Amino acid sequence: MSSLLVFPGQGAQQPGMLARLPRETLNEASDWLGEDVTQLDSAEALRSTRAVQLCLLIAGVAASRQLAMAPDYVAGLSIGAYPAAVVAGALGFSDALHLVSLRGELMQQAYPQGYGMTAIIGLELVTVEGLLAQVSRAEMPVYLANINADNQVVIAGSDAAMKAVAELAKSHGAGLAKRLAVSVPSHCPLLEEPAQRLAEAFDKVPLQAPKMGYLSGSRARPLIKPEALRDDLAYNMCRIVDWRGTVQSAYERGVRLQIEMPPGAVLTGLARRVFEQGRVIAFDGARLDTLQALMREEDSRHS
Repeated sequence: MSSLLVFPGQGAQQPGMLARLPRETLNEASDWLGEDVTQLDSAEALRSTRAVQLCLLIAGVAASRQLAMAPDYVAGLSIGAYPAAVVAGALGFSDALHLVSLRGELMQQAYPQGYGMTAIIGLELVTVEGLLAQVSRAEMPVYLANINADNQVVIAGSDAAMKAVAELAKSHGAGLAKRLAVSVPSHCPLLEEPAQRLAEAFDKVPLQAPKMGYLSGSRARPLIKPEALRDDLAYNMCRIVDWRGTVQSAYERGVRLQIEMPPGAVLTGLARRVFEQGRVIAFDGARLDTLQALMREEDSRHS
């Protein structure tokens, strides 16, 4: 049996999310970035894609250090791949901070307004793909972005196109079509150009082979070679997220404990469908000693 730490993506952010975390990691992040990171998690600051992504990186790394136990696997949804890579020992924290700062800026500059992401719940993937084909065109682009669960997907594109797909989805019986707190059209071809620019920055950054299993949220399988990891991190902003496949892949590899790192518990809810046996739990709201005991228990079964 094995353990898995998962790191959430954009949309999970909450005002004040850094306040509960150890000051040591916040100070370290502030020193590396040359700014006070505690100013990044106000409601006003979190309107910025850069601030959101930095907060999610810092929160994931800080909470993992609090946990102070190595899991067997890590996986991150979108921006969550960065704290996952840091915890896996593949990417230095300082390098991650600078890359995520650039990533957020590039995404924000590419689509400052009029675009975003919408979750659709209650329809099969094939049905949503049919609706996207009906609506998407050059002046109204919209794409499949995330496969989160069997009946939950996320689309990305222009406001007008997403609204049209949402209305069609409801007429086809979708339980919910909800605009997410994400101001850029992630995980689709609209972000290919900023991804290429981020890849150029990655060329100057050293990466190591991960010290534990690193599951790609795009490919839903472990990556071992630094070059594969570099490609995964640089380009995940313009690739479809297969989170359903990633969690299934972890379960098939013997993972029976998933701990969701802060903030929130969205990924915990998604994993319950896959983890017929075992345990899924969120760091937020759980006692630290309980999480450590669960990891030790899995470790003893594993050995």
